Amino acid sequence: MAARPESIRREAGHGLTQPTDFAAFGLSELRLAAVQALGWTTPTPIQQQAIPLVMAGRDVVGIARTGTGKTGAFMLPVLDSLKAGGGLQVLVLCPTRELAQQVSEDTVALARGSSFRSTVICGGVAYGPQLDALKRGDEVIVATPGRLIDLQNRGSARLKGVRRLILDEADRMLDMGFRPQIEAVVRGLGKRPQTLLFSATMPNAVHALALRMTRDPAWVEASPSGTTAHGISEIAYSVRPDRKPDLLVHLLDQPGWDQVLVFTRTKVGADVLKTRLDRARISCDVIHGDRHMRHRTRAIDRFTEGEVRVLVATDIAQRGLDIEGISHVVNYDVPLDPGDYVHRVGRTARAGATGEAVTFVTSADLGAFRTLEYELERKLEKIHHPDFDFAGGSPTDRQDGSRKRTRSGRGTGSKAGERLDPEELAALLSHATEESGE
Repeated sequence: MAARPESIRREAGHGLTQPTDFAAFGLSELRLAAVQALGWTTPTPIQQQAIPLVMAGRDVVGIARTGTGKTGAFMLPVLDSLKAGGGLQVLVLCPTRELAQQVSEDTVALARGSSFRSTVICGGVAYGPQLDALKRGDEVIVATPGRLIDLQNRGSARLKGVRRLILDEADRMLDMGFRPQIEAVVRGLGKRPQTLLFSATMPNAVHALALRMTRDPAWVEASPSGTTAHGISEIAYSVRPDRKPDLLVHLLDQPGWDQVLVFTRTKVGADVLKTRLDRARISCDVIHGDRHMRHRTRAIDRFTEGEVRVLVATDIAQRGLDIEGISHVVNYDVPLDPGDYVHRVGRTARAGATGEAVTFVTSADLGAFRTLEYELERKLEKIHHPDFDFAGGSPTDRQDGSRKRTRSGRGTGSKAGERLDPEELAALLSHATEESGE
């Protein structure tokens, strides 16, 4: 895990008593009324730590698990600093349209009772309403970088009045190659704004970006980078590649699999899986980058409203989906980045609920799975089902914690998955990380 640069100072704690209710922050009556209307009673740890710093005008780098109230942590104090009718003052950059839409909707809810306006600027939709919002001077713009730069180049987006710049899920924007676009947006700003960077993970690239964009930033870490929310149980199934669809259908027949989000690595894979689920008469929909924005929005709405039970998605949905009641998240393909795993499984167990994260592991995935466990610094429970298991192992009784140990000197870790015999494969999957003196 990356070390934190010395120039970014940790501000969490310092022996200060953290506020236990929103009134203690000194927020306006309108903001407190909006919080009450949302049913929020106690600030989350990231809100406790970040809100006073943002209100004091500090640049902030905030790390907290998904579903822990990061939007409230930056938007509550920012809204209380706005001047109604003062034109564009706050710019929030997000990696995906879905996340931008979610942040804007949260902003509208937190701005309840005031005349502040929030607009989403993103690709895949008509320019007209976005141009109208820029001409109108909406106080808050939530944007994806591509469309915003397009409007800047057309001379339609003038950002000189921005006083607060927020990057939500900064790590994902860097993963998606947005750094040049982020820097292009920043060059279009006027006076250097207060800058806030929030995410669930904070790799080295984000450290570097924080140093470039911020001045004496306060580092607030409500949860260690890369940790998952409490209430999520995590398991992995070994499975033959050709049996993955059948294993998913089998699991969907089990009690409690009520609202399921399935992540695939590719758009083609998502479409193929939806076809398979359709044949099994399982209600489902799909979202990925090749689908028009209105179709993606409709799919999310259907899933949220319970019209479909399963939503199949690429990583476009791992951030920005804030849906209560997701019972299971399935990593149909092992994520190659541990940060992606954290964000995927964070779609369940929202707002203090419980949920289950399931990962399908084929023999070809063993290397990536081993790396995942190493980066997460924990082992995931392994289950072998005789009808689907690539190793041909017997089922694992969840109540039976006994495991056979494999000595590192046996050499199974040095073989390709395809060259291991069934016994070796089962052993490697059960001990996907090196023995560490347990």
